[in-house]
Order: sequence, then structure tokens, then C-alpha cells
Amino acid sequence: MNIHTPPSSTAGTLPDAEVLYAKLRDGVRGLLHADTRLVGITSGGAWLAQRLHQDLQLPGAPGVISSAMHRDDFAQRGLSASAQTTLPFEVDGVDVLLLDDVLYTGRTIRAVLNELFDFGRPACVRLAVLVDRGGRELPVAADFAAAEFAWPASQLLTLARAQDGRFIFEVEGA
Repeated sequence: MNIHTPPSSTAGTLPDAEVLYAKLRDGVRGLLHADTRLVGITSGGAWLAQRLHQDLQLPGAPGVISSAMHRDDFAQRGLSASAQTTLPFEVDGVDVLLLDDVLYTGRTIRAVLNELFDFGRPACVRLAVLVDRGGRELPVAADFAAAEFAWPASQLLTLARAQDGRFIFEVEGA
């Protein structure tokens, strides 16, 4: 993995989410097969799946998957009202491309895989992310990452949408 550290975490030096989205879109094109279905992880990944689905003019509708019910920290986080899984297709035998904004420890991906397999058995599951920030606690790797950044463990890097609909990154924490 070729990880580099951004100069600082101030708003002026955050990664440009729109530039990374364009890289993700181009990378996802190479991962698509005739039976590939996009599934975005709530919430940033779901936004990515919706926009990619539209930009790539894919048939059907993308899915949205939540990690909430299978998280190992469910007792602390609880269930979000917006965290609902919606898969508008049969999962059995399908090539699933999971999309997420930021890959960090791998725990969300583990939980999402458990949720996905509650709906059936896909032929293949792959992962594409905007940012891989390292720091893995589980053996999870993205098939495509638009960027790789080392990011301070004390900070949470998340995708957001500006009022005009553009993707931006936000940072929470010290």
C-alpha cells in the first residue's frame, strides 16, 4: 500500500472529494461486469453508489446496506433511523460491488458482509472506496481505492454533501 500523510487536517488541506470521486468512477468502470450490482454502505457509500449508478448509466437501482445490526459496538452506537438496508434485487449469484467513503479498521466492512449474507449468497463481493486511511484491525482490503492517506487515529474523516450537491470531506475529533 502506498500511503502518504496529508500536510495537516485543516479544511484547506483535506482531500478534494470531487477529484477522488472522478478517480473512483474511472476505477469502478474497470470492475463492472454484466451482472454487477452497486451497493453503497450507509451513508457516504450510499451517496457514492447513487451517483455512480447515474453517471455510469447502469440498469436497475443501486442497493443501500447498513452495518448497524451487525456491528461489534452496537451497544455504544445504537440503531440510526437512516440506517436501513434496501437491496432492490436478489442477492443470490450476483456480483456485488460494495462502495464506501473511507476504509479504516475494517469493522464496518465485516458487519456489512454479515448483513449482505443475511439476504443471500452473492457470487462475488468486491469493495471500492474513496479513501483508504490504513489502520486496519481486520484483514480487509479494497479492490480499488481512489486515494490512500494515513490519517490521525483521533480524527474521523467522513464524506458529506455540500448544499450544491458536491462531495466534500469533513473531519471530526482532535
